[in-house]
Amino acid sequence: MTGIKMVSEKLSRCPWCGDDPLYVKYHDEEWGRLVTDDHILFEFLTLESAQAGLAWITILRKREGYREAFHNFDVEKVAAMTEEDVERLMKFDGIVKNRRKIQSAISNARLFIEIQKEFGSFFNYLRSVFHGDFPVVNHPATMADIPVTSPESDAIAKDMKKRGFKFFGSTICYAHLQATGFVDDHLNDCPCKGQL
Repeated sequence: MTGIKMVSEKLSRCPWCGDDPLYVKYHDEEWGRLVTDDHILFEFLTLESAQAGLAWITILRKREGYREAFHNFDVEKVAAMTEEDVERLMKFDGIVKNRRKIQSAISNARLFIEIQKEFGSFFNYLRSVFHGDFPVVNHPATMADIPVTSPESDAIAKDMKKRGFKFFGSTICYAHLQATGFVDDHLNDCPCKGQL
């Protein structure tokens, strides 16, 4: 794989991914790497919102199903989905069959497009909340040192709630910022540390 430094099995990666190959691959190749592409930011927003109340590995295992269900995360196509699509997806085994989460993926897509129009991109919107060093690099020695929210996630979640977004509170927002590399929360001794 070009441009991605694979992590040796002997090195000490963040323990949250355990030894599940899918989780390890996600940790080593995606988590904490800065994403500037709105298409990928929308994918993570949709997946993180679906994850609310569930384990992230559950969503990772259904990621291909979400790609199929939500037009490979084409925000314009998702925004155009209707109640008929919701009914169809309630019978689709590839995703979490939660009506409110399916509906929110569609309404969140419409709101995502509004933000793109206002800020030029969703990346610009998220970036506008960060002041000083960016991306933020935290230095957790243990899992207990990793926060679940931040002043930035609080501000983004509050604003997004005001705009009408669903299933995107501060904790989910912080997970989104970690996943997309706005924040590097790899443990200090993890070989992926600093690979933003």
